[in-house]
Amino acid sequence: MRADARKNRDHLLAVASTAIAEQGVEVSLRDIARRAGVGLATLIRHFPTREALLEALLRASFDELTAKAGALETSSSPEDVLVSWVRDCVAWTTEYRGVTVLMAAAIEDAESALHASCVTLRAAGARLLARAQAAGVARVDMDGADLFALIASLAWLGDQPALAPRADHLFTIIASAIVRDPASTGTGGTPPEPPVA
Repeated sequence: MRADARKNRDHLLAVASTAIAEQGVEVSLRDIARRAGVGLATLIRHFPTREALLEALLRASFDELTAKAGALETSSSPEDVLVSWVRDCVAWTTEYRGVTVLMAAAIEDAESALHASCVTLRAAGARLLARAQAAGVARVDMDGADLFALIASLAWLGDQPALAPRADHLFTIIASAIVRDPASTGTGGTPPEPPVA
């Protein structure tokens, strides 16, 4: 890509990032083009669909979170690493209102421009979870898909003005349900039997 074309593309991404942070992922492409001082056709030439724009915008963050998970896999505290990484994921997803809905849909749609990045991110979290499970410090009745869904749920809470003040408190509750003290019972190993009716 020519230097001027890359500069224009980077400018569009920077403007889109601000617009999405302010208005959510459903912000109009026409509005993004207007803010960037270009015509809609120019924006579409760089990013033919909204999903292509989002994929380009989010890929760097996905890659960063995935790389961080990889770097943390050798940490001496698998439970702290897992909670820290989940917190980072939740914080990142709340920067872009509405992105969790797109991520949840993309992970099930192999044709989505976001699919590969979402699958890679989920796999990175699954490895951190499996490491904590193997160390006996995370419940074993969940997998990477469950973890991804919990991240999406916690991020959704942060998107809701009425619930946002409780988001940190609820994160702590969920985190304590995922990780556990190895001496505790009822949150790891075989899930407890349901009560008899």
